[in-house]
Amino acid sequence: MKKIYILWLRQIKRYLRSRSRIVGSLAQPILFLLALGYGFGSVFQQAGQGNYVEFLAPGIIGMGIIFTAIFTGIEIIWDRQFGFLKEMMVAPVSRLSIMFGRTLGGATIAVMQGIIVLALSLFLGFHPYAWAGISLAIGVMFLIALLFTALGTMITSLLDDMQGFQLIMNFLVMPLFFLSGALFPLKGLPPALAIIARLDPLSYGIDALRILLINVGFYGLGTDILVLTAVTAVFLWLGSYFFKKIQI
Repeated sequence: MKKIYILWLRQIKRYLRSRSRIVGSLAQPILFLLALGYGFGSVFQQAGQGNYVEFLAPGIIGMGIIFTAIFTGIEIIWDRQFGFLKEMMVAPVSRLSIMFGRTLGGATIAVMQGIIVLALSLFLGFHPYAWAGISLAIGVMFLIALLFTALGTMITSLLDDMQGFQLIMNFLVMPLFFLSGALFPLKGLPPALAIIARLDPLSYGIDALRILLINVGFYGLGTDILVLTAVTAVFLWLGSYFFKKIQI
C-alpha cells in the first residue's frame, strides 16, 4: 500500500505544481458553460425543458473529468521516453502496484478537476437541487474518473507514440462526450442514437450526476451506479493486464 501511495502522491504533486495545466484544463468547461448555457438557454426554456445552465452543468462536470482522466495516460508515454518508467519497472515493485498507484493518482486529479468545475458553475448560475447530494456526486465523479483513467492506461500501454495517443484519444473522447447526453436530454432520442447512448458508459455517469445534483434522470441511480461499477472493474482489469505486458 505504501508503494501505491507514493505513486499516487507523485501524480498529485505533479498536478498541483503545474498551474498552467490547471488553468488550461478549465478553459474548455467554462467556454461550454458560457457559450452553450446562455446561448441555447432561451431555446431550451421555450421547449419547456427548464433552465439549460442547470441541465448542462452536470454534463460539463463530466466533460472536465473525462478529459483530465483519460489524458493522464499520456504520462506513461512521457515517463517511458525519459526513462523513468524503466526505473520503476526494475524496482522491487509489482507492475500491478505501479498501475494502480498511477491510476488512482490520475482519478484523484480528475475528481479535483470536476470539483473545481462544479464550484465555478455555481458562480455561473447553477443551483444544486439539494446540497446533501454533492457528497454522493463526488463519489460518482470518482467512479467516472477511475473508469476513464484505467481506459487511458490501457491504451497507452499499447502505444509508444505521443502524437498517436493524442489522435486516438481525440477520436475516442469526443464521441464519448457528445453521445453521452451531456449536452441534450436522453429522452425522445432517435432509436439508433438511443442505442449508442446506452452503450456509452459516460451516459450513466452524467445521468447519475444529474439525478444527484438537479433531481433529473433517465436510467435511474441504481442502474447508473451498477453499470459504472461493472465497466470500471472491466477497464481496471484490462488496464492492469496490458500494463503488465508493456515493453520498455
